Amino acid sequence: MKLALPYHFRNRYFFLLDAVLLPLAAYLSFWVRLDAAPTGAALAGWGVLALITTPVHLIIFQRLGIYSRYWRHASIDELLLLIASISLAIIISIPVVFIVANLTPLVLLPRSVPVIFFLLGLTVTIGPRLLSRWRWHREVLLRKRRGELNGKMQRVLIMGAGSAGTMIAREMRDNPQLGMVAVGFLDDDPLKHGMHIYGVPVLGNRYDIPRLVREHRAHYVIIAMPSAAGKDIRSIVELCDCTGVKTKIMPGLYEMLDGKVSVNQLRNVQIEDLLRRPPVQTDIAAVHDLLAGKRVMVTGGGGSIGSELCRQILRAGPAELIILGHGENSVFSIEQELRRTAPTSIRISAVIADIRFAERVMHVFEQYQPEIIFHAAAHKHVPLMELHPVEAVTNNIIGTRNLLSAAIQFGVSHFVMISSDKAVNPTSVMGATKRVAEMLVHEAARQSGQSFVAVRFGNVLGSRGSVVLTFKQQIANGGPVTVTHPEMRRFFMTIPEAVQLTLQAAVIGKGGEVFVLDMGEPIRIVDLARDMIELSGLQVGRDIDIVFTGLRPGEKLYEELFVEGETYERTTHSKIFIARNAAQLVPRAIADQIRILELASLNNDTPLLLQTLHRLVPTFRQPSTTPMIEPKPREKAVGEPLWKRYLASD
Repeated sequence: MKLALPYHFRNRYFFLLDAVLLPLAAYLSFWVRLDAAPTGAALAGWGVLALITTPVHLIIFQRLGIYSRYWRHASIDELLLLIASISLAIIISIPVVFIVANLTPLVLLPRSVPVIFFLLGLTVTIGPRLLSRWRWHREVLLRKRRGELNGKMQRVLIMGAGSAGTMIAREMRDNPQLGMVAVGFLDDDPLKHGMHIYGVPVLGNRYDIPRLVREHRAHYVIIAMPSAAGKDIRSIVELCDCTGVKTKIMPGLYEMLDGKVSVNQLRNVQIEDLLRRPPVQTDIAAVHDLLAGKRVMVTGGGGSIGSELCRQILRAGPAELIILGHGENSVFSIEQELRRTAPTSIRISAVIADIRFAERVMHVFEQYQPEIIFHAAAHKHVPLMELHPVEAVTNNIIGTRNLLSAAIQFGVSHFVMISSDKAVNPTSVMGATKRVAEMLVHEAARQSGQSFVAVRFGNVLGSRGSVVLTFKQQIANGGPVTVTHPEMRRFFMTIPEAVQLTLQAAVIGKGGEVFVLDMGEPIRIVDLARDMIELSGLQVGRDIDIVFTGLRPGEKLYEELFVEGETYERTTHSKIFIARNAAQLVPRAIADQIRILELASLNNDTPLLLQTLHRLVPTFRQPSTTPMIEPKPREKAVGEPLWKRYLASD
């Protein structure tokens, strides 16, 4: 809803006002200088001054965009632009005025008049514009006060008195139709306490939230700290939870177009904000140097990881991006998205193909000649692959073999396969197939001498099939939230982290290595479920129940990061581990075993298939059902799981 001003100050009216008030300012300049109304030669001087300076001012105002500004939202930038425009007009016009005055004996123009005119010109041009802003601001305040009195305005505390928080406060002030009013800031910097920003006081720090929520009857706490660490967000949210106030968080700058912040972009707190570690950043410049001008293929390009890979690869300026996938809808979707933003110099090719068919893969490579490959195509759902091991083998193993064979034949320089932490001491068919796929990559690196590497992911937050999405749906449906086991823990990473790890592996890898992101400590799934319920404004046990359903086929309580025998170390990037000797653990007869797997898959011989997987991955074992244990709230695991060894290496 637009605010109706008493006077509709639009820019055509400002043009007319300037055309009238500038000559008046010139007249008043003579009056001030002479202490009387100008007559005779002085009146002629006024005529010369007004006739020359007024058109010059109007033309310069037009050329510099003064009449295209929205003065009800004017800031210091508009004020400085107006002063600069007037100064330029004076510099251009006054010498002409003096020349004309000197050539005409009947014209009197005292030298101090231009100085007085400059000051009065500033007054008559700035004044109406400030009046426009003041009238509009006054109307905003009146509407806001009426809204507060009528109980229509939501009272908001803003956590963070930095640039993000002040932008939110300003938008609330300028847009009462949002239905929000800022009653105070909170900031951990004691130097800001007691100050006022846009008329809103800084009342205290995060630990004052419970008291201030009660005192000011706040409906919301908005966390305006886009770059804050996850542990800080979690601490603030927990303080808000104890008061029952609703919490919203400002998205990070990477989520906002051109850095412009809008209250309408505020979102509910998501679990991505509560990673119990800072997000990992990688060397984007090195990635751009590698990919620029190259033909890059992404298999599984329509998936959650593959599509984000495509987006980030496109920013590096490849010559061609080849999106290969089996699902036509997902490939079509990402292709259309990228075509809307891609420069015309980058060719985007969408290819529908099944990597399980070697002849089809060879034909695709022959047609598109990729130079760099990111292999994200895989079956990844553990319980489903337990039921369909043939599909897991043909897609994850045979498909990877087909891609590697074509990559060697066509001289691909870099090949990065996305693996999983479930490939380490696997208890599932999916994990075993990913471990065998890693071995195939290492063997291909040995044969080709090229940079063929694998990266191991933890659970990727927000990816398809992610437990976070499952929990969100269950909460939306009113519960219960189902967790398989109270002591199940998983490593978590965000989609941007997963993609950056993949891209960085292409830069660092020499061939035959495995890369793993330092994901901090694994998180208990039951804690994740509890956090999501509480962040939805609900309480565990009262609004939503957590139900333990037991381990599913192929699942284990703890995931691990490295295979026994792999020696790992940190890379030049402090948050990325590398296992350099991974290629030495490949069985010698792997090619023969792969042929047996392929034959067993063609004949749907599941016993032979599982037996062969065990020969290739001796640690592959089916888990036994673990008895259920009802946990105490926030209970720590007993003993030291294997993952602690890797964290101790830091």
